[in-house]
Amino acid sequence: MDANHGEIIDAFRAHGFSVADTSRLGGGFPDCVISRAKKTALVEIKDGKKPPSARDLTPQEREFAKTWRGQYFVVLSLDDVEAIGKDWVKL
Repeated sequence: MDANHGEIIDAFRAHGFSVADTSRLGGGFPDCVISRAKKTALVEIKDGKKPPSARDLTPQEREFAKTWRGQYFVVLSLDDVEAIGKDWVKL
């Protein structure tokens, strides 16, 4: 679990999202499921403070993202949460 995991989840909730923490599922499944206004997305949380190589998706995460047909985000920071929150109705 990345160091910013809790603050990212808290930020989504502060933006009015329902959040299910799925980080313990493994197998490449993303870290959380978010929902607001009857739209749902999967979110992989990476620590944006780490070097780029340390925040790459794992092979399982890459495969999952490649085959997933719904909304999927990789979030590195609170700024990413803010951007998703603002653009949510457009997605």
